[in-house]
Amino acid sequence: MRRPLNLKDQPRIDAENIKKILLIRLRRIGDVIMTTPAVSVLKKNFPDTELSYVIEKPYADLITGNPLIKETFILPAHSHIKDFFSVIKKIRKKKFDAVIDFHGGPRSSLMALFSGACLRIGYKVKYKHFIYHIKLLRSAQKGYIHSVENHVNLVKTLGIKSGAIPPLYIPSSTEKENQKIEYIMSLHNLSDSKYISMHIGAGNRFRSWDIGNYIKLCDMFSKQSGVKVVLIGAQEDKESADAIIEKTESSPLSLVGDLSLREVRDIISHSSLFIGPDSGPMHIAASTGTPIVALFGPTLPAHFGPWRAEHKIIQKDLDCRPCRQRHCVHEDFRCLQGIIPEQVYEAGLEYLNREL
Repeated sequence: MRRPLNLKDQPRIDAENIKKILLIRLRRIGDVIMTTPAVSVLKKNFPDTELSYVIEKPYADLITGNPLIKETFILPAHSHIKDFFSVIKKIRKKKFDAVIDFHGGPRSSLMALFSGACLRIGYKVKYKHFIYHIKLLRSAQKGYIHSVENHVNLVKTLGIKSGAIPPLYIPSSTEKENQKIEYIMSLHNLSDSKYISMHIGAGNRFRSWDIGNYIKLCDMFSKQSGVKVVLIGAQEDKESADAIIEKTESSPLSLVGDLSLREVRDIISHSSLFIGPDSGPMHIAASTGTPIVALFGPTLPAHFGPWRAEHKIIQKDLDCRPCRQRHCVHEDFRCLQGIIPEQVYEAGLEYLNREL
C-alpha cells in the first residue's frame, strides 16, 4: 500500500494500487440516488476494485443490495458521537486506498479525514476542503452543472476518461416488498387502470406545494375516465394526505407513510405518470421509465432535474431563483405557490393521452 499523503503532497494516482475505495453520501434520498451513476462509472473503470459506501440508516435501502457495492456502513439517523466513531473504527480496519466524499458535510468530511485512506477526494467546501488531497468546485465556473455530473467528475479524478454517464440505479426489491406491492395493486385494482403517482410532500415549506392545489388537481384528473390518483409521501405527510382525501370529490388512494423507498419505486414504475415537486421521490421516479411532471420552486432543473428521464418541468421565471431556502424574500414562496393546478394538469394530460 502507498504511504498516506500529507496535505502538502501532490497526489500521484497509481490505479493499479487502488484496490479498495470508500464512498460517502450520508443523506438524503435524491442526493444518494444521484451518486449511483458515478458508482457505475467507477466500477466500470475499476472492475476489480472493492467499493464500499457509508450512508445513514433511513436511506440505506437505496444502496444496500447494489451489486456494485461490496459493503455498506450504516450510520444511525440520529447518531451520537459514539455511533460516529464506531463506524470510523470499522472503516479503518478495512484499510481503504481512497475515499470519495460525495457529501462534503461536517460528518462526512471528518469521516474522510479519519478513514485512514491514502487518498482523499471531495468538493472544495469552505473550511473543509483542506481535508482532501484532490478537490473540485461543486459549481461550474460558467453556467450550471447537474449534481450527477458533479459526482461523476469526482470519480474521474482517478484518471477515468469521459464517456456516456449511465442512468440512476436503485436496488431490486426484496421478495417481501414485491408481495406487498402485488397485494396493493390487486386490492385497489391498480393493474387494470391508469393511475398517477402524486407526491404531496417535499420536506420543507419552500418546496411543498399547497394542499389546496393537490385537491384541485386530484379532482381534475378524476374526470378523465379510467384514471386514478395514488398519493405517496413520508410519514410526516399523513396529515396532508388526510386533508386531501377529506376535501376531494375523487377520493384518491393514499399510500402516504406506508411504503419503503423501494416500494415507492415499484408503485411509481407501474404508474402512467408521476407528479411532484423537486424531492427524493422525483429522483426515484427518474430511475423508472415513468414520465414525470416536476414542480420546481427555489431549486433549478439544471442542477437537480430528473436525470435521463422523460419529463416536463413546471416553474416560474423569477429573479430570486435559485435561493438557499433559508428565507423567502417575498415571504409568500411565489416561485412554487405561483404554479397553478391547471398548468400541471395540462402537462400531465399530454402523457396520459398517449395511453387513454
